[in-house]
Amino acid sequence: MKLTLSEPKYLKDSISIISDLVNEARFNVTSDAIELIAMDPANVAMVIFKLFSSSFVEYEVKEQTQITINLSSFKQVLSRAKPTDMITLELEENKLKTVFKGVTTRTFYLPIIDVEDREQKVPELNFKTTITSSSNLLSDSIEDTDIVAEAVNFIAEKGKFIISAEGDLSKAKIEIKEDDETKIEVQGESPIKSKYSIEYLKKMIKGGKLAPEATIQFSADYPLKLEFKAINKVSLAFILAPRVENE
Repeated sequence: MKLTLSEPKYLKDSISIISDLVNEARFNVTSDAIELIAMDPANVAMVIFKLFSSSFVEYEVKEQTQITINLSSFKQVLSRAKPTDMITLELEENKLKTVFKGVTTRTFYLPIIDVEDREQKVPELNFKTTITSSSNLLSDSIEDTDIVAEAVNFIAEKGKFIISAEGDLSKAKIEIKEDDETKIEVQGESPIKSKYSIEYLKKMIKGGKLAPEATIQFSADYPLKLEFKAINKVSLAFILAPRVENE
């Protein structure tokens, strides 16, 4: 395989975000995309990533290939890429060869890890609400709730999305109304309410670096799906288990 990117940011930012949740990852390189489905070590969050072949200036894949690497190491390598560099990925002697071409040509080799990792599958989920809004708006709301609590409530009503958190003494509530920037779809009875970890959401919302718009889907006390898409470039989605309080 030989894959060349002229825009490093889609790979660089994606790996930086994913490495906050996953230590080692198995990439599936197909004729259409570089794909990844992985769980975090605590089995609380799933990452679903696709970097489409259309985002590459050169995309040669003779046969479907699987590559397992340490994401922290890959993140460190990619952090050395300059915005104007061309990045080429190849396999050489059981190593991932990464070449940056700019004013200079720099080459890095990362070992391919041999791990027995069971194939991850994306669960089939039925969501009662779908909210599309600005990535920045969602990020600010998560940061607001982070100062008062460790978990956040997502509440969807017709025409309204509420993000709230409550600590021992403090409370925070952000009300987002449907407008040109925010679209809210609610099925069945509302309000629909579910609670999630702010620590995880803060890592996931960094996906806003890839796309200006985020799509949130959830149901009552049910997993959340958060997705960022740059059309024909990249798709990064997360599934997060709900926080269920012990009675």
